Amino acid sequence: MVHVLSSRTLLRPTDPERSRTFYGERLGLPVYREFGTGPERGTVYFLGGGFLEVSGRSDAPVSPGTQLWLQVPDVTAAHEELLARGVEIARPPVREPWGLIEMWITDPDGVRIVLVEVPADHPLRYRPGI
Repeated sequence: MVHVLSSRTLLRPTDPERSRTFYGERLGLPVYREFGTGPERGTVYFLGGGFLEVSGRSDAPVSPGTQLWLQVPDVTAAHEELLARGVEIARPPVREPWGLIEMWITDPDGVRIVLVEVPADHPLRYRPGI
């Protein structure tokens, strides 16, 4: 078995500065660390239990199948905050048939990002014996 000590999602944007502005200023993700110099330097953001690294540059946007799942405590509050920061909302918060409340946005390269709230009564919060 592979013993994983840490993990992160790597994004190679078509315009690194634009992506850093989106993730750092628009989404307000806190910076874990930065490395390198110049426009293609790397920035690593905290994502709850993981990290998102925006570094390097790509000639083409990432695959349409690439998506980020970000759990937040209150999707309605996140919706209001992101609107105030000028983030375009692809789909406002909706309670899905599976019980999660989801809202969709996209990054500058079209990466789909779902912000998810797990309601108090959802089975993901149920822990027998606790």
